[in-house]
Amino acid sequence: MKTLVWVEHDGASVKDATLSTVTAAAKLGEVHLLVAGQGVGAVAEAAAKIAGVGKVHVADDAAYAHALAENVAPLVAKLMETHDAFLVPATTNGKNIAPRVAALLDVMQISDILSVESEDTFTRPIYAGNAIATVQTKDAKKVISVRGTAFEKAATEGGTGTIEAVASTGDAGVSTYVGSEIAKSERPELTSAKIIVSGGRALGSSEQFHAVIDPLADKLGAGVGASRAAVDAGYAPNDYQVGQTGKIVAPEVYVAVGISGAIQHLAGMKDSKTIIAINKDEDAPIFQVADLGLVGDLFKIVPELTEKL
Repeated sequence: MKTLVWVEHDGASVKDATLSTVTAAAKLGEVHLLVAGQGVGAVAEAAAKIAGVGKVHVADDAAYAHALAENVAPLVAKLMETHDAFLVPATTNGKNIAPRVAALLDVMQISDILSVESEDTFTRPIYAGNAIATVQTKDAKKVISVRGTAFEKAATEGGTGTIEAVASTGDAGVSTYVGSEIAKSERPELTSAKIIVSGGRALGSSEQFHAVIDPLADKLGAGVGASRAAVDAGYAPNDYQVGQTGKIVAPEVYVAVGISGAIQHLAGMKDSKTIIAINKDEDAPIFQVADLGLVGDLFKIVPELTEKL
């Protein structure tokens, strides 16, 4: 079985989400990668070194410079003539591209898989992760999105994949890149951070959120996250949001400060290796999944913890 994996990249390097997807693809069969973009030679070379990769297809064209799904999907559909499954990381780009590919191939997409049981059977979360469904497909061609936190990352060295240029399908002419506003931070990206400190609505304001959370995150070298309630209240920007409608994370350590633990938030972080909860409500749902819990006033506990680190 030949699999084709969409390579998530920033134009210079391969993103971690791709490495988890490669691990999932390897459970299905031979792994081929697709690097699409403009001036992506360095990305292709890095992709070829990923352990377990057999071939890297490179589509270097201005039409793919911003990964517009309307342009990428026809390219993938063409390559699927010689592949059996198309896998994407469940990122913003992946979730944008995969459904269009599935539509072009006239197959059902299998979303957010947690494991590969066999070539046609997978598990995926439903009801905000409270139940795990085992699904089987009869489609000859498979389109699958992969939850990165459920699979180990493939090694970035040791692979000997061959690089092959593929013909561009060109600009579909149905969408245009206008611009992007990208938040820049010196802190680790949430989806790849080993430690995350997240704040909730209990912090009360944007000023208090940053005054309490940022110093602790800086001491730990951590990424900063937030609950949806904190984001909706304007305490933190959208890209901080962790949860079912935000980012799915699984760091080594997750520190939840003033987060009650709504089911939608738990769905995004309960796979973390160690969960530390700080909340004044001892009955808060977050304590049901926490490995360590501190019951008390976060405005006293967190500054004291920061000072002692």
